[in-house]
Amino acid sequence: MTTIAFIGLGNMGGGMAANQAKAQRRVMAFDLAPAALKRAEENGCHPVTSVAEAVKDADIVITMLPAGPHVRQVYNDEVAPNAKPGALLIDCSTIDVETARAVAEQMRAKGFRFADAPVSGGTAAADAGTLAFMVGCEEADFAEIDEALKPMSRITIRAGKFGAGQAAKICNNMALGIQMLATCEAFALAEKLGLDAQAFFEIASKSSSQCWSLTAYCPWPGAGPQTASDRNYESGFATAMMLKDLKLAQDAAAKNGASTPMGAQAEALYALFDRMGFGHKDFSAVQQWLRGNLSAL
Repeated sequence: MTTIAFIGLGNMGGGMAANQAKAQRRVMAFDLAPAALKRAEENGCHPVTSVAEAVKDADIVITMLPAGPHVRQVYNDEVAPNAKPGALLIDCSTIDVETARAVAEQMRAKGFRFADAPVSGGTAAADAGTLAFMVGCEEADFAEIDEALKPMSRITIRAGKFGAGQAAKICNNMALGIQMLATCEAFALAEKLGLDAQAFFEIASKSSSQCWSLTAYCPWPGAGPQTASDRNYESGFATAMMLKDLKLAQDAAAKNGASTPMGAQAEALYALFDRMGFGHKDFSAVQQWLRGNLSAL
């Protein structure tokens, strides 16, 4: 039986680890939060008290951590000194490209195989095992990485060498943040013009403004398939997390001389929405802000 060490059992990691256990893999699970460990145990994982204990017998180590500094610390101070020689290390966190590349080189120097493999799909896909993974790794390692991620994945794509997975995630989520704002603005304008939201959805979803934010993740409650908007914008992709990704995109743009004015504007709008106290709400909750209906949140 394959042994997986899963480090980081938050909103995304908890569902991901559970799907590894459902695939009949032995999952040694660690998180700093006791409640997260309890949920992992209820979902078939084996909770442990440290990263060292989780990784010592693991064939594969998977991490889902908040930010770059956490990834550096966990891999250098806790994973590398305790993991089995030659173990496959997969970081699914969303972090900056430079950190992903640095950690990859550090782990390779210590004899480990490594991949940066951030995800797209949000908590619903994490729970359902239908995430999309964007992978930066050595080409020779990709087949094994793909197999390791299958219990959690709808599709896994190799983006290129180390850091390419993070680059793809940052660019993808910048486009998503911009796209969602545009979709919300269109619905808000349609309302002011007296156009029924369902009628607008039916037209827009079959014409030139069709996009994922409209047809798969509609921000207007009741207009499309069930989304976070139908749960009062709870249990989705938090505004604070979208803001984090947009900040990563703007930092990358500044360092690499890329012009991203729409990305910058999207960051500013989500930052304001976060400061207004809605960072915990799904990022599509900007719909209620743009229509002047914040009291609904």
